[in-house]
Amino acid sequence: MTEVSDSKVHWCEELYEAQAAQLILYGRALGLSHGEAEDVLQDTFVALMKQPAAPEKPVHYCVRSFRNKALNYKRGLWRRLTREWESRRWFEKDWDESPQERAAMHHLAELPREQREVIVLKIWHQHTFETIGELLEISPNTAAGRYRYGLQKLRAGLNSETTEDQAHEYVEPTRGAITLLDPASPLAAS
Repeated sequence: MTEVSDSKVHWCEELYEAQAAQLILYGRALGLSHGEAEDVLQDTFVALMKQPAAPEKPVHYCVRSFRNKALNYKRGLWRRLTREWESRRWFEKDWDESPQERAAMHHLAELPREQREVIVLKIWHQHTFETIGELLEISPNTAAGRYRYGLQKLRAGLNSETTEDQAHEYVEPTRGAITLLDPASPLAAS
């Protein structure tokens, strides 16, 4: 190692020793878990090590850098959670949808991701299999196969549900004992 890099490592080590615990506490105050604060601290010091020279005010620079990285981390985390929540809600029950729509969305959510993805791109986004293949980096034939197999599974799930519903539809519960009626007497010949 050269003298410059030794001095860089030296000032970073001293800064880390002096600020690490305080920065983790600061990260906790910003709403990060302990582990998340440690991850941001590591990212901060990796970035500091890449600096060509020590900043003019190392402590100020370090705290500011840590804060920016922590806020970016939280923003990214919230964006990811929001995306996941929205995608999950897409498959949840909507109060104004019909029972058939609820059943279809339920069965769509149960498909393997690859098949579900192709079905959504084909039906809702109205992409061709060639475009879907380009988007997913698969062949158009693979996209068409996933679509076909996914629709088969959807139909099978919906058909079995319809058959079960029809079977349950005609069953009437009885209350109490079943009584047998005497046969009707024949009509008298007049």
